[in-house]
Amino acid sequence: MPNPLVRKLEQFGRFSEEEKRVLEDAASRIRQFSRHEDMAHEGDRPLDCTLILEGFACRYKVLANGRRQIMAFEIPGDICDLSGFLLGELDHSIGTLTPCKVAPIPHKTIIGWTERQPRIARALWRSTMIDSAIFRMWMVNIGRRSAYQRIAHLICETLVRLETVGLAQERSFELPVTQTELGDALGLSTVHCNRILQRLRREGLITLGGGDVSILDWEALKRAADFGPTYLHFGKGIEEAQGLTAHD
Repeated sequence: MPNPLVRKLEQFGRFSEEEKRVLEDAASRIRQFSRHEDMAHEGDRPLDCTLILEGFACRYKVLANGRRQIMAFEIPGDICDLSGFLLGELDHSIGTLTPCKVAPIPHKTIIGWTERQPRIARALWRSTMIDSAIFRMWMVNIGRRSAYQRIAHLICETLVRLETVGLAQERSFELPVTQTELGDALGLSTVHCNRILQRLRREGLITLGGGDVSILDWEALKRAADFGPTYLHFGKGIEEAQGLTAHD
């Protein structure tokens, strides 16, 4: 399978063979993490960014009372701590949800991209803007949507994100997230998450089993979730998004 970072960033425009090689070379150093292992902690001042190659991870914060809020799910192709590169210090922790294979990308490598590879730099910038758009939508979900809509919306969003990096086929994909983790992301109890998932199954919208999700009625699920994929901004080149041609 191609490097998931290349697959993700090529949604924003074509890269030359040289640019693809640069991105492939950046993922040559591999680290393995176990399930439920922290890859970075709040307050760290990292020298690398972490590219997810395989597995699922999350960004989260823990309150003084021990309760956790998950703020993002990280999938293959995501560089999950670019903020540490730009801001110097992490204001959240990053942990695995499954065993993960990752590629640490040194900050000096990313500096080189910004100085010598402008199309890669613009694609990374666009990727961080999409991360922000996803976070804004999560805020809307938690603040204004019902529990039923929150879970349905997350399933829709995850499908589109996984399709982008080739990890979903025929509207089926792996979602190795426990109901506790789902609740930590959506502000719901484990019991409530279970009830909603069972309701989605009874209504014939999805099937669940062994961490796999299959969407049986995509249009109905989108309506139930009030989901529209526009905020994900996939499939549109940077020049097109700016109303430019490649020669402008």
